[in-house]
Amino acid sequence: MLQSRVAVRVLREFLITALIALAIFVPLKATVQGYEVQYSCMLPNIRDGDWIIVDKAVYDIGEPERGEVVVFQPPDSLNSEFPFVKRVIGLPGETVEVRDGAVYVDGNALVEPYVQEEPRYEMEPTVIPDGEYFMLGDNRNSANDSHNGWTVPEENLIGKARFIYWPTSRWGTIDHFEFD
Repeated sequence: MLQSRVAVRVLREFLITALIALAIFVPLKATVQGYEVQYSCMLPNIRDGDWIIVDKAVYDIGEPERGEVVVFQPPDSLNSEFPFVKRVIGLPGETVEVRDGAVYVDGNALVEPYVQEEPRYEMEPTVIPDGEYFMLGDNRNSANDSHNGWTVPEENLIGKARFIYWPTSRWGTIDHFEFD
């Protein structure tokens, strides 16, 4: 009889612990995820091999804003096995152009203190389609990004990059830039 009560208590404690773990894990997995950064397109801010935390729920309640660093599935035409990490530059309906070492949105040059170096390429004015976003890497001259003729559909967005957690020497928040 005593062994039976002990077994029931142990089973009950195990089930309660398992339910608590599930109650924490399932919502966490649905809203936050870690990604390893591939390539050096976001230098100097995010490096190849950094592990970042991505907020997957943020775009369920809001829209991406210019200056945010996001993780997304690249367009199918790029045949990439890895998600991309880039900065939102152009919003739906805006016109983006690159000339004279600067990025222009609707004719206004962006002040971009976060870039590795100014772009050494030109890009004709491009209107961003509805429901899509124009993304550029911070390492402008070494990034496969929207200046190569593609935009990112809203449904391809995974989330907003929030935090570098590995390696520990680079532990910290990811800077997003707000434009006026």
